[in-house]
Order: sequence, then structure tokens, then C-alpha cells
Amino acid sequence: MKKKFDVLEETILVLTLALMVALIFGQVVGRYVFSSAPSWTEEMARYIHIFQVWIGASYAVKKRQHIRIESFIELFKGTARKLLETVSLIIWFLLALFLAVFGTQLVLASLQNGQVTPAMQLPMWIPFLAIPIGGAGMALRLLQQLVTIWRTNDDSPSGEVRV
Repeated sequence: MKKKFDVLEETILVLTLALMVALIFGQVVGRYVFSSAPSWTEEMARYIHIFQVWIGASYAVKKRQHIRIESFIELFKGTARKLLETVSLIIWFLLALFLAVFGTQLVLASLQNGQVTPAMQLPMWIPFLAIPIGGAGMALRLLQQLVTIWRTNDDSPSGEVRV
């Protein structure tokens, strides 16, 4: 059974994809049919895409769909394999935590500076917010994977984290 957070992630990704396609389609129609298109649609589509990438990165960690080289780790079984997986996840977790912490600092600095986006005049901290959200989401999913690795008895990781 899917948890509410998983459904929320999937829903956000699907709805923002539909919105982004509609914005880009409107931009193209406006440009080529009416010879004029609002500039804010391109900027909004760009910021939506940025959020999709960061939320999608967290979701991909949950589904174990990030690119990784399996050939080396396939040589090991049992505890040795779990240790290698653990080291890999800890390194990745530290990177995700770095993104969450320093992304939050970037958001706070942008909030203090009062910088705004060019076309929509949106506070710049809103697009920057995608970085700490994605970093924190990945860090959380990586911790879930770590727990799953040590709870399972088989040698191969499951396709999806079931925490």
C-alpha cells in the first residue's frame, strides 16, 4: 500500500508536468500564431522544471532508479555487500545533506537580499527552495534504504524501499 507522501510526490510530479507542457504549448502558440507571447510563461515553466528535477531526484532514490554501476557490487554477497552498499549510501547521504543545508542557507540569503525573478517578479528564494527540498527528500529516502538493506536477509537490494 502506498503511503500518502508517495502519492503526494507522484501527484505533484504529474500535475507539474502537465502544467509545464501547457505553459510551453501556450508560449509556442503565442509566438507562432499571434506573434506575441507573455514572457512569464517561459520563466514559470523553467522554475516548474527545476522543482520537478529536485522532487524527482528524491522520488528516484525511493524507487532505486538513479544511475549506478552494479558490476563491482555484484561480486560480493552477504555482509560484505551490505557494507559496500552502506558506504555508498552514507557518501550519497552526506552529499544530499550538504545540498539540504547549504540550499537552505542560499534560500535564507536570497530572502534577505530581496532578489526577484526577471519576468514574474517572484521572490528568488521560491525557485531556490527546490534545492533544500530535494536534498532533504533524498537524505530521507537514503536513510530508508539504509534501514532496508540491513533489515533484509537476501543479497540483492529490492527494487523499491518498503519502509
